[in-house]
Amino acid sequence: MSEIKLTLNPTPAAPATETAVAPAAPEVPAASENIQEPQFTPEEQAQIDVFAKQIDITDTNLVFSYGASAQQGIAEFSDVALKNVKTKDLDEVGDMIANLVGELKGFSDEEEKKGIFGWFKRQTDKVEMLKTRYDEAEVNVNKICEGLENHQVQLLKDIVMLDRLYEQNLTYFKELSMYIAAGKQRLEEVRATDLKAAYDKAQKSGLPEDAQAAKDLNEKCERFEKKLYDLQLTRNISIQMAPQIRLIQSSNQLMAEKIQTSLNNTIPLWKSQMVLALGLAHSQSAMEAQRAVSDLTNELLRKNAEQLKMATTESAKEAERGIVDIETLEQTNKMLIDTMDEVLTIQQEGRQKREAAEGQLRNIENELRQKLLEIRN
Repeated sequence: MSEIKLTLNPTPAAPATETAVAPAAPEVPAASENIQEPQFTPEEQAQIDVFAKQIDITDTNLVFSYGASAQQGIAEFSDVALKNVKTKDLDEVGDMIANLVGELKGFSDEEEKKGIFGWFKRQTDKVEMLKTRYDEAEVNVNKICEGLENHQVQLLKDIVMLDRLYEQNLTYFKELSMYIAAGKQRLEEVRATDLKAAYDKAQKSGLPEDAQAAKDLNEKCERFEKKLYDLQLTRNISIQMAPQIRLIQSSNQLMAEKIQTSLNNTIPLWKSQMVLALGLAHSQSAMEAQRAVSDLTNELLRKNAEQLKMATTESAKEAERGIVDIETLEQTNKMLIDTMDEVLTIQQEGRQKREAAEGQLRNIENELRQKLLEIRN
């Protein structure tokens, strides 16, 4: 994970690129019903402590842009993932694999229809006829294989790119956590010192301007607290991105393996059996060649049926699999409910504070009115 530097003057984060070399994917804290605050290293905690002292809650521009670089980074690298990972390619790969199986199966079927046994019975140029049909089928097969290889390369590139995004997502998660921790630390300090002192001063002086100053500082504390809550929402998005990235990677990896199986097993098997058929045609009598070709045809049909069955069942399994696990939806729903509960609590607390402040203002006015009456008397 890259080194994190907290800043009060954020600049746009550099977006992830497809060509970046992906390091080993580190662990990202999994989303759970009770999200634990991340643990910081001594160096990170020291940076948080120093950074917290530099935060000026009364600076409106600082509060507005606080943690914006990490938030912008999350948005930018999400756009990169969306542009580079095209799910429609997976459907195209599935169609090409199906076409490959159909081409090989169609070759053996056509040979049977044309009377491949009769070729070897007749004293004609049967070997050349078989070679011609093989060459025609090979052209189509090679085109399909070339397309599959291109897709496989792109899938592997996407997997590497997603590893990079996974690593970058962890960096943003830790960066957001550090901004949140520093902000909370500074907020608690301001409320315990500056805000308390402002209210004490207002109570002692009884001056409206002092009361207003205390109220203004309290509102700035609340505004900064809302900013920290906004960062927590962004961090929650970062947490959910980790399993989403891995789901896409798993799908890409599965399809790349299917392509590898087709290229390394199906095609060589087909070609090797054609070589066997040609060898038998050269070396054996018409009867032996007829028997060999019959066995070859049966073997091709059986293996093609097995490959078709495997491809069909695997595709059906993948089609029935849900894109998002129900546990993830339950967890997201739980977080949304918790978020609304927290917002209600904050609003209630704000209402109580305003009611208390109104009472204080009435007391101040009464005291001032009483004093003015005393002076007149």
